[in-house]
Amino acid sequence: MGRRKRAELLDQLRPAFARTGPWLQAGKYVAAVMSDLPKRNGWTIARHVGDRSPDRTQRLLNRAAWDTMAAMSAVRQFAVAGLDQAAARRRGRRPLAVGALDETGQEKAGTATAGVKRQHMGCAGGVENGINTVHLSYVRQGTGHALIGARQWIPREQIDDPVRSLAAGLPLDLEFKTKGQLAIDIITDALADGVVLDFACGDEVYGNCTQLREFLQDAGLAYILRVPSNFRVTLVRQVTRTCAETVRALGSGLRWEVRSAGNGSKGQRWYAWAWAGTASARHHLLIRRHLRTGELACHYCFVPEGQPAGVTRLIRAAGLRWPVEEDFEFGKDDFGLDQSQVRLYLAITRHTVLVMAALAICAVTAAQLKDRTDTQAPPPVRPRQAPPPNPGMIPLTVPEVRRLIAAATTRPWPPGHIEHWSGWTRTHQARSRWFHQRTRLERDHEITLNPLVI
Repeated sequence: MGRRKRAELLDQLRPAFARTGPWLQAGKYVAAVMSDLPKRNGWTIARHVGDRSPDRTQRLLNRAAWDTMAAMSAVRQFAVAGLDQAAARRRGRRPLAVGALDETGQEKAGTATAGVKRQHMGCAGGVENGINTVHLSYVRQGTGHALIGARQWIPREQIDDPVRSLAAGLPLDLEFKTKGQLAIDIITDALADGVVLDFACGDEVYGNCTQLREFLQDAGLAYILRVPSNFRVTLVRQVTRTCAETVRALGSGLRWEVRSAGNGSKGQRWYAWAWAGTASARHHLLIRRHLRTGELACHYCFVPEGQPAGVTRLIRAAGLRWPVEEDFEFGKDDFGLDQSQVRLYLAITRHTVLVMAALAICAVTAAQLKDRTDTQAPPPVRPRQAPPPNPGMIPLTVPEVRRLIAAATTRPWPPGHIEHWSGWTRTHQARSRWFHQRTRLERDHEITLNPLVI
């Protein structure tokens, strides 16, 4: 199925290319980033696809005539349609569709790369020289997720410097935008492509952006955005307080409930939750407390009129922000999202789009095969429960789909070799997951005997 999905997406990408040659080269590029190359750059990709030099790969990213934004739109529509199709097969309650906003970076040396600056880099754990890109991940609850939009953040000083701007290949009409404003552009493109979201989610970078919140409200799109403790909310009788002051003022009046924010690889992710109303009937303050450390996280929520606004639904949506981090992990570890050695603005965007295409192929394949490949034993229900004789296998994951596609398109293996190693790996992971879940039961035994799982 993976190779069929790759051919399907490449067909959808064809209208974005003015000539057949660059389109075929893009297909080779996608295949290369899905391969087992330890490092993905112009030289290694060219060698892998059989080119005699990196010229074609470099031309594809820097000078070839193709519509990069149209290609991103094709990737977006492919990923959303594939994940929606997989979600439609699930029984029971309709899974939520969430757009998760976040940014990720790549360390870069020197000052010549588009967008490079000494800045906080989450991937580096501190302030480093590098570039940052804002992404939107489409998350289908219990089904799968993939990156569907991206905009690179460019610092104002580089845009305003004509020499640096020209050297970095910045568009002449490029304007400085904050990460929140870039998020508006990404969501605008998604809505124009017909993407339907139940909620938009993001961390404090986006929760602090008044312009983004107003845009989402005007578009009638519900949101759950994390905000800092000093974020001010308007309570009853026009009393304005920070989130921290609100929590202290309400004190014992807050009704805390232990609920799961969703199922992770090691079991349910339990937190204590409370919510408070505001002066607006459509806005709420959702507060999450860590069960062991007591650390608080505040989320400012908006639900348009006519949509359900219960705390259960808000918690379900708030728990769906983390998959964008998993998309970054897959994108970097398995597809080389942060391995491009290009410097021009256009080339960085094109590399990002082609990596998003590879990720979308594997994410859709894994989602549509999930029910057929998940044979895990039932999770433990007691802290000292004996392990099952057969742990089964976890469903196919994005990295495993990539490995299977890569193995099927490289050197010939003995009959059954690929299937054997895929089964062995997933069985081992299922066994590890079962023991992780049992360990968590021992650690979380103080949680209420019959908590509500969202």
